[in-house]
Amino acid sequence: MADDLSLLIPEITLLLTIVFSLVAEMLRLPRIALTVTLSGLLLATGLTLPLLGADTSVFSGTYRIDALSVWAKLILLPATALSILLARAELGGSDREGTVYVLVCLVTLGSLVLASAGDTMLLVLGVLLSGLASFALVAYPRHETATEAAMKFFVFASVTGAIMIFGLSYWFGGTGSTLLSDLARLDTKPVIAAVGLIAVIVGLGYKASLVPFHFWAPDAYEGAPVSIAAYMSVVPKIGAIFALAQVVRDLPMSTSWPLVIAVVSVLTMTYGYLAALVQNNVVRLLAYSSIAQAGYFLLGIVAVGASPLAFESLIVFAAAYAAMNLGAFAVVMNTGRTLETFSDIGRKRIAMSLAMVVFLLSLTGIPPLAGFVGKFMLFGASIDAGFTWLAVAAILNSVLSLAVFLRLVVPMYRPPAVAGEYTAVTNLVSKPEVILTWAISFILTLAIGLMAQIMLRPLV
Repeated sequence: MADDLSLLIPEITLLLTIVFSLVAEMLRLPRIALTVTLSGLLLATGLTLPLLGADTSVFSGTYRIDALSVWAKLILLPATALSILLARAELGGSDREGTVYVLVCLVTLGSLVLASAGDTMLLVLGVLLSGLASFALVAYPRHETATEAAMKFFVFASVTGAIMIFGLSYWFGGTGSTLLSDLARLDTKPVIAAVGLIAVIVGLGYKASLVPFHFWAPDAYEGAPVSIAAYMSVVPKIGAIFALAQVVRDLPMSTSWPLVIAVVSVLTMTYGYLAALVQNNVVRLLAYSSIAQAGYFLLGIVAVGASPLAFESLIVFAAAYAAMNLGAFAVVMNTGRTLETFSDIGRKRIAMSLAMVVFLLSLTGIPPLAGFVGKFMLFGASIDAGFTWLAVAAILNSVLSLAVFLRLVVPMYRPPAVAGEYTAVTNLVSKPEVILTWAISFILTLAIGLMAQIMLRPLV
């Protein structure tokens, strides 16, 4: 038991951070809650470093400590810290500020449970833990749009969660075990395996906003504070994608699960970008972009068990995606939610505009930025697994994404049609937390791309 707990030090640290932050909020000390939260997240990240290279499990195989699990902590914990900074800038001074920090950390804890799941019951626990706190975060503003979005989110989550639990019961009946490592027993029971697989895709697909389980995402992102939308587009999504990777690594090929995942990937990428093309609200545009990016993650999923690049490509793209997406949302916080607010900011805010262009080009997959490195590895993994057609579809969608993001870049460097039309200034322009967030994201987006050769040498 002691050895098991020693491998869970980062999660335990995060749990204690939640407890102490909640106490600070109960005492109406939001600044203390902020300090405790950020310190705890950074401490948990540091305590994860000794686990690099570990490949084991705890509690009789129900919780995995492997590459996906460890890197999930190293990506999601810092991403949560950056999201907390954005939340402080946007929601600081509100009457429930400390509650936001607690709920955000709860969602992160649930996402870490998903990424480390070695048991079907932990899949359920991770979905529930991250979901319950997410509903409250979306509804935080207390206005009609946020309330409606939270209700849609809740109903959708309830239905998909119920379907997943129902399907997982088939796996238990077929294997006599809830451990994911025992899924190989379903090799002679393809129908049972297929029912469970569909249910898992439904349950985790909603968390990752895969098509056709994405309908909640644009409304939730639009109704929630921008900082919460930024957070939800990164942390729960990556947790769900890593959880799906943990599931399929033990699933027998007799279910043809790679083909199913590949079809979902194409649908998700294509629909996400086509829907983004007609958006005038930048938050909704980025919401549909995040849906499309989830489709790219699935290129790594289809390669699990067939390519040595599968897990490595998922990890690298997850790190790149977290940096560039959080950075893009930070710029939106500083500018505005509509395309009109971006008019001519290229001349008025040179550094921030340059950072936004880098984020958008990275999301497209332009070299030598971080997004290119991640997508390049995903393409390689997919081709290794025999899904060349999927890689071609992903490349074509990258071309489509360029058209999507040019709708945002062009107004940034085009003067307004009417003098004095510029209205991008908001009360968040001078917030140091927002500037720090997009600056760190900018550096990471460049660094991951420019250090590609160093990163790829040990991974390939």
